[in-house]
Amino acid sequence: MKKVLSVLLIVTMIFALTTGCSSKTTEQTAENTTSQETAAPAEDNTLVMYTNAEFPPFEYFEGEKIVGVDVDIANEIAKDMGKELVVKHIDFSSIIPAVLNDKADFGAAGMTITAERQEQVDFSISYVESIQHIISKNDAEILDMEGLKGKKIGVQLGTTGDLAISDAVNLPEGELYNSGAEVKTYKNALEASQDLLAGRVDAVVIDKLPAEEIVNGNEGLKSVVFGDISEAYGICVKKGNEELLNSINSTLQRLLDEGKIAEFIENHSK
Repeated sequence: MKKVLSVLLIVTMIFALTTGCSSKTTEQTAENTTSQETAAPAEDNTLVMYTNAEFPPFEYFEGEKIVGVDVDIANEIAKDMGKELVVKHIDFSSIIPAVLNDKADFGAAGMTITAERQEQVDFSISYVESIQHIISKNDAEILDMEGLKGKKIGVQLGTTGDLAISDAVNLPEGELYNSGAEVKTYKNALEASQDLLAGRVDAVVIDKLPAEEIVNGNEGLKSVVFGDISEAYGICVKKGNEELLNSINSTLQRLLDEGKIAEFIENHSK
């Protein structure tokens, strides 16, 4: 009888412990879901922007908050539309898919307007002109495409720098084809620059202002103009969303006329 009681007692204790653990997990999940839902504004009053917050001065983290030129612009767009802005950080290459899948109202991430991207989304008017730069160590003689031959080159996945270097290395007609050059892709330019400092790549190709930010923040690096093709930044929306696109363009034009975008760039540059 004692043995039976002991077995029953053990089974009861195990059941109680299991039930307790299960309840705690359920509560935690429910709490997380509730906190996320509570934090989000009402859908009809929300404007959701997806970005990659590792592209200073256009978007970057300040503590846990995402700030930058594009965020300042987006705040103005939201204000003009009478909506509350929600900014979410994801990989750059996932921004357009998020817009296409209605997870985001628009994408803003120092995004160059290209013919390929225009096949997928609609773009706003241009609000910034840029050009590609090569970042390298101060003692490196890497000034142009010729200097990249035989080198390991870091690029941010999905950017125009990635497209230019990948084509140059991988296509038979590319200037770096069969030159010994290698392309290494990164989620963001900051990771690429850390590998450059550590000697794991020889150069990084990225847009002008982010390149200058990286150089200013890291002793021993320099940047030079790469090529002569000017690029235009735009904000992307889902194709056919004319109402939102018109609102974005209206705000952008106002900010350009007022000289505000130049101010935003100055405010967020080192």
